[in-house]
Amino acid sequence: MQRQAASSGSDSDPRYANVDERKRKRMISNRESARRSRMRKQKQMEDLVNELTLLQNENGRLRQNINDNTQRYVEMESANSVLRARAMELTERLRSLNSVLQIVEEVSGFAVEIPEIPDPLLKPWQLPCPVQPIMASADIFEY
Repeated sequence: MQRQAASSGSDSDPRYANVDERKRKRMISNRESARRSRMRKQKQMEDLVNELTLLQNENGRLRQNINDNTQRYVEMESANSVLRARAMELTERLRSLNSVLQIVEEVSGFAVEIPEIPDPLLKPWQLPCPVQPIMASADIFEY
């Protein structure tokens, strides 16, 4: 009973009324601050989820772009391998024809113009060194 009397006594005491009012205001202020903090965190989370979605979409586009470019590269490399093989074949045919022309020149005594065969060693970046296996159909080599 003493406690009830003491608490009811503090309600009427102006010194305690001021302290209770400050506690109540601080509690309301803390609740409002916590609510704002939760809202800020929720907004940050929504922003991060939106950014994640955008980045995932961009990542998907980039992967598709890489896949497309890789496919085109493989196709070009394959075509280049076929062209390198064709160039080597034609070079060998030219050498063979030049040797025939040399024989004709020696036998007939007539001067025959023999074309020069390009030396792939002078341009090492054009050497036939296929990265991919040659994928060609037989009709590519038809003359």
